[in-house]
Formats: sequence, C-alpha cells, structure tokens
Amino acid sequence: MKKTIIIILNLILLGGAAWFGYQKYQDYFNNPWTRDGQVRANIIKVAPRVSGPIVNVAVVDNQRVNKGDLLFEIDPETYQVALAQAEVALQQSIISSKGKKIEYDRLLDIRKKDKGAVSHKDLIRREISYQESLLKIKASEEKLKSAKLNLSYTKVVASVDGFVSNLDIRTGTQAVANQPLVALIDENSFWVFGFFRENQLPQIQPGSEARVTLMSHPDTPIDATVDSIGWGIAPKDGTVGTTCCQTLIQYSSGSDWLSVFQFESL
Repeated sequence: MKKTIIIILNLILLGGAAWFGYQKYQDYFNNPWTRDGQVRANIIKVAPRVSGPIVNVAVVDNQRVNKGDLLFEIDPETYQVALAQAEVALQQSIISSKGKKIEYDRLLDIRKKDKGAVSHKDLIRREISYQESLLKIKASEEKLKSAKLNLSYTKVVASVDGFVSNLDIRTGTQAVANQPLVALIDENSFWVFGFFRENQLPQIQPGSEARVTLMSHPDTPIDATVDSIGWGIAPKDGTVGTTCCQTLIQYSSGSDWLSVFQFESL
C-alpha cells in the first residue's frame, strides 16, 4: 500500500514538474526574453575648431553638463590679436575707399564742366579703382567675421545635455583643430539592443511592448517598445561591411541608465 502511495506521489510530482516545465517552455516562446544585450547611446566626439594650448578645463570626468556649458577654453590671445588686426584692416579699407571715391567724383565734376579735360580712359580707370576698393571693404568685413568666429571658438561648449566621458585633458594640453578631445554622452539618445534566437522572432514585431530590467535597478522595470529588428549585426571585431546572422532587436525607452539588463517581450 505504501509503495503504491509513493508511486502515485512520484507520478504526481513528475507530472507537476512536466506541466511546470511545459508552461515555462510555452511562456519562453510566447513571451521571449534574453539577458544578452546592450544599452547604447550616441557619443559626441567634441573637437575644437581652432588650435592652441588649453588654459582652462571647466569640467571633470563623468560630470553631467547642460547644452551650452563650457567644457574647456583655448588660449584666446593669438585670436584676439588677429581680431584687432582685422578691425584695423577694415578701417584702412574704408578710408582708402573714401579717398578713391573723392578722386572719382572730382574727375566726374571736371568732365561735366569740360569733357576734353579728362579722357574717358582715365575716368574708367578711376571708377574701376573705386569699385575695387568697395570689394576690399567686403573682403575685410568677411575677414573680421572670421576673426570673431575664431575667437569665439576658443571656448568649447557642450552641444547637448549629457555626461562627460573619458576626460583626458589638462591645462596646457595642446588642442589641434578638428581633433577630438572630449567624449560627450547624449543623455537623450539611450536605446537598448537585445539579441534573440531566430525561432523567437514570430512573437516579436516592431511596435511590440516590452520590459527592460536593468540589473542595477531590478525593482524598477522600464516599459519599452520594439523599435526595429536588425537584418544583421557586425561581428565583435567591428569590421565594417561584415554581418552575421544573430537577430538584433532595438528598443526605445525613456531610460537614461547604463547597466546590464534583461529583456522580456510582453
């Protein structure tokens, strides 16, 4: 009798385990999940537009900054001198043009009184000289604008709200134009990649609801939406133009956390 009861209990336990396993199996394919994924964000490589020694670093590594906040400043002295020279050059062009205008107007007056007193060739020559002086004024104005811009570029500011990352500059560092010096993580650009098996795809479509659970915040799951399904992904070595066949699911959410996570398709 006892053996029969034990057998029945074992069968019940085995049946329960099998039922539980089946339910988990069904749940896995109906609501696929993965721990394989990444949190990504747009990284802005901040590069100065002019060259020179850095005289002020206004931020520290991992600091949050707002758009327009000063990141670092390049020695402005050289560019202040260039601006002053451009201002002087513009004034010289204006004075020179006034003189040429006076000369041209004087010849016009003389010719009106006596056409034979001034040749047509001399009049044309004076007019061309005056017109060239006007062009020199415009060129000087553009050089002045350029000098003002270069001076303003000595102060490098954040282009977006975000976080300073991998800061490796100090006062005295030589900045080179168009060479990145600071990485800035755009705090409004975070998204999530999840990697799934191909046989889980029928339950996942763009627009599907999902839940992202960051391991650093296990009690605060994030509601998300499937943004797209990748046709292929780059291998680990990042070779451009090479893809493999693992399925990539991209999620969008309001999260600004960076951590390991778990995906659940709802």
